[in-house]
Amino acid sequence: MQHLAKVYTKTSAGDIQLQLLAVNTREQTWQLITPAQIITTDQPMPFNEQVLVLVELDAHNVVTAFEEATQWVLDFVSEYLTLGLTPTALEAEFQRAEQWRQSLTLQSQEVRRRALETAARRDEIQDLEKRLKLEQEGK
Repeated sequence: MQHLAKVYTKTSAGDIQLQLLAVNTREQTWQLITPAQIITTDQPMPFNEQVLVLVELDAHNVVTAFEEATQWVLDFVSEYLTLGLTPTALEAEFQRAEQWRQSLTLQSQEVRRRALETAARRDEIQDLEKRLKLEQEGK
């Protein structure tokens, strides 16, 4: 699973401690890890302390791949933040979409109600036509 991490410390024994900051839960969805979790790896990394890295961890939190996160962060800024997509703007858009969905649901229910009323009236008219026809035949 992919994580955003910070190189926390490098020990003299060659171990590196990574502070896990966020986890990629599915495509384009990240969840902050609070409190941040520290893992240790003996895999050599050419990064200094405090550098952000993307790390791939297996089920046992063993680092299987890593890369510097600078380009990923720049791509993120370019793709989302330059468009004015802020959490507040996204929340407002979500609220607007939810109101629209609710409005469509109400309209759909109203259309179904009217269709049922129309069908009931049609049945009543057909019954009246049958009775009228029978009355006219009986005269």
